[in-house]
Parts: sequence; structure tokens; C-alpha cells
Amino acid sequence: MGTVYHAPHFDPTVDELEALKQLELGRAISVPEALTHHLSGRLYERGYVAKNQAGDLAITDTGRQLIRRQES
Repeated sequence: MGTVYHAPHFDPTVDELEALKQLELGRAISVPEALTHHLSGRLYERGYVAKNQAGDLAITDTGRQLIRRQES
């Protein structure tokens, strides 16, 4: 299996930003729920979300910075 290519610039979709905002509000998302809501794997691959100790997806500091950049 090869290395995953990441474009140098990341433009989140509206759905990706909404998912990050929900996570920032403290809402944990389980992996099955993430699949149901089509949570982008790009957020996980780029480190904007990570699994917490319970195995749910939670926003990272990098994800919070992305939201702040998009809102400025």
C-alpha cells in the first residue's frame, strides 16, 4: 500500500466544517455514526479529528484552528 497524497491546500466542504463545529461543541461522534453522517475521512487523515479514549471521534486543536481560519 502506497503513501496517501495530500494536496498542499485543504478546502473543507460545508459538511466537513459543520461536523467540526458539532465536535467543537463537545459532541462526540462514534465511528458508525460518522459513517452514517458521511463524516469525511479527510478530516481524520489530516488530523482535524482523532479517536478519543472511548473510541469516538473528537475534534483536535488543529481542527479548532481550521474552524477559526474559515470564520475569519
